[in-house]
Amino acid sequence: MSRALEGVRVLELCEVMQGPLAGQALGDLGADVIKVERATRGDTMRVLDRSAAENGRMSSYFASLNRNKRSIGLDLKTPGGMRVLHRLLERTDVLLHNYRPDAVRRLGLSYADLVQRYPRLIHASASGYGPDGPLAHKPGQDMLAQSISGLARAFAAPGRRSVLNPTAHVDYASGMALVQGVLAALYERERSGHGQEVSVNLLDTAVSMQMMEVAAHTMYGEELNWVTQWYGGTFDTTDGVISVLGLFRDNALRLICSALGIEDLSLRPELATTELQARNRDIANAVIAPVVARLSTEEALERFGSVDVLCAPQLTIQEALRHPQVRHNGLLVEVDVADQFRAQLVGYPIRLSRSPGTVRRPVPRLGQDTRDVLRELGLDAEEIDRLGEEGTIRTPAHEHAARHAEQYL
Repeated sequence: MSRALEGVRVLELCEVMQGPLAGQALGDLGADVIKVERATRGDTMRVLDRSAAENGRMSSYFASLNRNKRSIGLDLKTPGGMRVLHRLLERTDVLLHNYRPDAVRRLGLSYADLVQRYPRLIHASASGYGPDGPLAHKPGQDMLAQSISGLARAFAAPGRRSVLNPTAHVDYASGMALVQGVLAALYERERSGHGQEVSVNLLDTAVSMQMMEVAAHTMYGEELNWVTQWYGGTFDTTDGVISVLGLFRDNALRLICSALGIEDLSLRPELATTELQARNRDIANAVIAPVVARLSTEEALERFGSVDVLCAPQLTIQEALRHPQVRHNGLLVEVDVADQFRAQLVGYPIRLSRSPGTVRRPVPRLGQDTRDVLRELGLDAEEIDRLGEEGTIRTPAHEHAARHAEQYL
């Protein structure tokens, strides 16, 4: 089976989600991804999962974002660490990082610093707010991007100030946008022979996710809200909850009443138009809710589906993973986690018929591949040992020694 990005080497200097997600996606597509982690503690995601920490196991947060990578522990604050990094850059196609602009400049790793020395390098950065501007120096985070972009206010129900989505959907969208930019730059390099700078940030991504809302505002001064501006409802059934949407239907309320075998509520003056049905949904739902409450979820979905009204069950994540369509799609993949166990994790969601995303490497321990990678660079065992003694690198042997020492602290 061919791999779409076979032969492409990616050097990832990223933590948390936005950048590591991009690195994992490129790895799923066949790239050789080398993840450079801090020699002392590694990616922050390794230590945030409290359940894992209590049991001495691999963090589920880290595992979800870091398969198909080789991990090396490297201290970039040392001259030796930077020498190793530049040896790696000599053989690298794509550099991924999510450092803040001042840190990048301090390390001499900006695009301007590297372009002359590595003209074919694609320099890809992920940040909170962009490489420059009034917020460039501020720390970025998904929920902060939701807040400043208008997303949190957009999610709010009438009378509520805001709602923060606990799922890091801006991080996800931004990470996948970074992959898109990297792939475009790789394709362009085939023609020009030159690399280029690619950058994405959470704020731009969060605003871009609202492109229709932005157009409604800039073109007509209107506020678009797909939930409140069309009729719909959330209804309890005998064994669950369902969402019913009136979108894309001329008279959704009439169809819903027909499906339930009740009077046509759209004949009432206060519910006669699409706008009135949305505005006065509480009046309609007061009649509809008791009827739906007597039906099972399956019965309610079958009735609404029979009249072509949009509807779906509201599932927990556990229920969603058991859903027949999710199982049929094969989204979950088996991944070895740090040689500790196998776990079911979310796989690459984009399907390619001849070169699909695959799992080739387990989720690595911190510094698991340091020695192998350094040997590939031409360093001998003595040089590698010296770097370890200096604290410049992290290998599994150092991890074992650190754990052993902790027992006596």
